Formats: sequence, C-alpha cells, structure tokens
Amino acid sequence: QVRLVESGGGLVQAGDSLRLSCAASGRSVSNFAMGWFRRAPGKEREFVAAISWNGGTTYYADSVKDRFTISRDNARNTVYLQMNSLKPEDTAVYYCAARWNLVKVTALEYNYWGQGTQVTVSS
Repeated sequence: QVRLVESGGGLVQAGDSLRLSCAASGRSVSNFAMGWFRRAPGKEREFVAAISWNGGTTYYADSVKDRFTISRDNARNTVYLQMNSLKPEDTAVYYCAARWNLVKVTALEYNYWGQGTQVTVSS
C-alpha cells in the first residue's frame, strides 16, 4: 500500500512561486510513475504534470507548460511540483497520485492518491 501526503500549498499573489511536495510512505515509489492533478472550485479534476519512475519522461498540461516543473527524488521517496508565475486560474486543490510502472496523464490510470493541498492565487 502506498500512502501519499502533499504539502506546500498556501495563499500567494499572482506571479509568485510555490513548491509542492508529495511524500510517499508504505513502500518505495521508485518504480512508480507519479502525477499531479488539480481540482478547481466547480470544475472537474484535471491533469497537471506527470513523471516517469526514473524522471526521464515528463508530461505537462498546456496550461502549466513552461511555468511548472515536476521532479522526483527517489532516495527521499518524494515528488515535487515547482510552480512559478502563478495565476489566479491556478487556484485549486492539488493532488499527488501514483501508479505502477508506465507514466500516464489520465487520472483513472492512477491507483494511489493523496488528500490534496490547497493552492490559492490572488490577483
């Protein structure tokens, strides 16, 4: 069983940066693909970014490309999401997710989920 705990969310102003962390426990996630998803108020959950087990492959939603960077530290069993140039439309609850083996961009492909961390960007 994999337990995921997100942290690093908060209230920031437009243009600011935040770094989210997702700490895994229960077992090593070094062979797991990891993803970040978000759900804005009144909207469906959407894909943000994903990374392969070794960090060699990454995917980003068009809306965050060139602003967000996903990375991982398998020695620490942790995945990160560096968010720069934040916009009010980035306001959402951000969720970390894990799936065995191949990296995917669809939420249904992920088996393990964290509880989420709130990110609020004021204009």
